[in-house]
Amino acid sequence: MNVSLDQCAVHILPPQGPYSDTMTSALPTSTPSQTSDSPQLFTPIRLRDLTLPNRVVVSPMCMYSSVNGFATDFHLAHLGSFALGGAGLILTEAAAVSPEGRITPDDLGLWSDDHIPALGHITDFVHTQNSLIGVQLAHAGRKASTWAPWRGHGAVPDREGAWQVIGPDATAYSADYPSPQAMTTDDIARVVSDFVAATRRAIMAGFDVVEVHAAHGYLLHQFLSPLSNSRTDEYGGSFENRVRFTLEVSRAVRQAFPGHLPVFVRVSATDWAEGGWTPAETVELAKLLVKEGIDVLDVSSGGLTAAQKVEVGPGYQVPFAEQVKRETGMTTVAVGLITAAQQAEALLEAGQADLVALARELLRDPHWPQRAAFELGTKASVPNQYARAVWQ
Repeated sequence: MNVSLDQCAVHILPPQGPYSDTMTSALPTSTPSQTSDSPQLFTPIRLRDLTLPNRVVVSPMCMYSSVNGFATDFHLAHLGSFALGGAGLILTEAAAVSPEGRITPDDLGLWSDDHIPALGHITDFVHTQNSLIGVQLAHAGRKASTWAPWRGHGAVPDREGAWQVIGPDATAYSADYPSPQAMTTDDIARVVSDFVAATRRAIMAGFDVVEVHAAHGYLLHQFLSPLSNSRTDEYGGSFENRVRFTLEVSRAVRQAFPGHLPVFVRVSATDWAEGGWTPAETVELAKLLVKEGIDVLDVSSGGLTAAQKVEVGPGYQVPFAEQVKRETGMTTVAVGLITAAQQAEALLEAGQADLVALARELLRDPHWPQRAAFELGTKASVPNQYARAVWQ
């Protein structure tokens, strides 16, 4: 069973982007009302020069609602609702660094300068609400050129605009997915450059964080796992070779993003399949990413193979984040069926992770952070317009 949704301060940065003047003048700001004895979930955390007002993170969730990669009014309403709800950090869905890197024709993109204004409109709004926002940069590799879940299954047919997909080798994800073209070293260098160019656009769009997507069976994960990487050159075979591409991308993104702002990497800690990527390898990769200046590891799992056998339950992926934190000291994000305030607080108090990311629960209730604050006996930042409805 694959349960991943992403198949795909209070230091507030000044609003940026083409809409900054109108957005700040038209909307009143939120009124922070935290108490001094806040629980861990509502204790600020500093990442480089960025301070998140609380530990609640909106996990990247693919919405498949873009047109030619452009963010739409849907994205403004969708992501804006989490800012109104008090999340400390909002991560966008996977934004493709090139057209060929899209999972579906409906994916968000950041491969063109033309994508910047609409995303800047969203980051401006989020900043007016005392929240912070990051963008997840991604390339789908062999899982590209497929349908959005409600439009179909498997590969997009040629008559519907399919494109050539790429991967570590020529092995498809499954029989009904496209057959990839094995990447050359020139292809690898081009993808690294695409990540850098997308990072620079993310800066112009006003994002506070960038996250490199190396999880859920997408391109970088495909290189990491021996189940999807049969290469015999310097990018395949040994652990050192299989992590090379992820390290190159992470290093390049870190160098391109402002030094005072944090860079995250999302990984799948295990393939949930025999012979695949393991939690022990995740720990070793984390140690290397720390040396590259990566600040936070966002620890998920699965997505690489249709043969995976996932052991699902509340907080089922938290032990992976805990292991990375314990063995490396790296700041980690815990994910995986985290739904209750006490559940999130308990894992933070136990030192299992530093941040807690929610997905489905925030779709059900974008104001979960404010409800969680009430349940934990404290107060969260609430927009002035919503103050009359705060939990009492």
